[in-house]
Amino acid sequence: MKKFLSLLLSAIMVVSLAACGSSDNADKVDISALKISSPAGAPGLALASIAVNAQDNYTFLAAETITAEFSNATADFIIAPLNAGAKLYKMGKSTYKLAAVVSWGNLFFASQRENFKLEDINGGKIVLFGENTINSSIALYVLKENGIVPESVEYLAGTANTQSLLLTDPEAVVLIAEPALTAAKTKNDKITSFAVNDLYKKATGNEGFTQAALFVKPETAAENPETVKAYLKMVEESATKCSTDLETVAEAAATLGLLPNAKVALKAIPNCAVRFMAAKAAKAQVETTANIDLTQFGGAVPADDFYYEAN
Repeated sequence: MKKFLSLLLSAIMVVSLAACGSSDNADKVDISALKISSPAGAPGLALASIAVNAQDNYTFLAAETITAEFSNATADFIIAPLNAGAKLYKMGKSTYKLAAVVSWGNLFFASQRENFKLEDINGGKIVLFGENTINSSIALYVLKENGIVPESVEYLAGTANTQSLLLTDPEAVVLIAEPALTAAKTKNDKITSFAVNDLYKKATGNEGFTQAALFVKPETAAENPETVKAYLKMVEESATKCSTDLETVAEAAATLGLLPNAKVALKAIPNCAVRFMAAKAAKAQVETTANIDLTQFGGAVPADDFYYEAN
C-alpha cells in the first residue's frame, strides 16, 4: 500500500511539474514527498496552480491553527502571516526560516456611503478587524501618515464581521480584506473602496507591506537543498500566474476552496498583491513593515539568521 501511494504521489507531481511550466531544476528533482501547509483563502493563492494538481501534498488550514503547525514541525513548507512566523522564531517556538514573501497586502477601506472619500474618516468612526494585529496596525499607520485621523476606532474579530457590517450599515466605514470585499460588492454595487496599499506606498515608497510568506523547515533545507530550490522556483512561477494567467489561478482557487468561486476569484485575485520575492531580497521591506509595530514581530526586527538563502 505504501509503495502504491509513493508511486501515485510521484505521478501526481510529474503532472504538476508539466502543468506549471517547470524550470530546468524542477524537472530533474523529485519533490513528491514534500508536505506544504497554508491557511485557506488569499494566503494560499501563490500555491494554487501547483496545489490543484498535487492536492495530497497540500493541507489548507483554518488561520487559527497555523501557530500549531509551526510547533508540530511536520510540514516542509508553511504559508503564514510573515509577522507570525517571525514572532514565533524569535520566541524560540519555531525553527522555520523565511524563504520568500508571497503576498503584499489585500486590505481596503470601504463604505457604501454615497460619494465616500477617505477624508470622510477624519473626525469620524472607523471599524477595523483584528485588534492588536499587524493588519490593524498597518491600517492606522497609513491613515496617520496620510493625515487622516479618525475620532474613534472600533474593532471586530475578522474580515467576515466587517463585511457583514459593511453590507448592513449604510453609514459604516470599515477595514476589509479580499476576497470578502469582492463578495460584498457582488451583493451591493454602491460600495466604494480604497486600497491600503495605495496609502502605504505614499507613506513608505513600497508597493505593499510584507503580509504573507513562505517558510521552510531548516531540516528539509539542509537535507534536500536542491529539492527546496526546485520547489521555490515552482512557487515563484505559480505566484507570477496570479497576474499573467488569472483564469487558471481563479479556477484552481475555486477547486481548492481557497476562494468562494471562480467568478469572485477573477475579481479578487488582482487585489491580493500576490508576487514572489526571495527572503534576502525582501529583507529591507520586512524591516519597514516590522518597524511599524515591533510588538507584532516579537519586539525587534528579525535577526539575519531568520532569512533562508539557497546555496
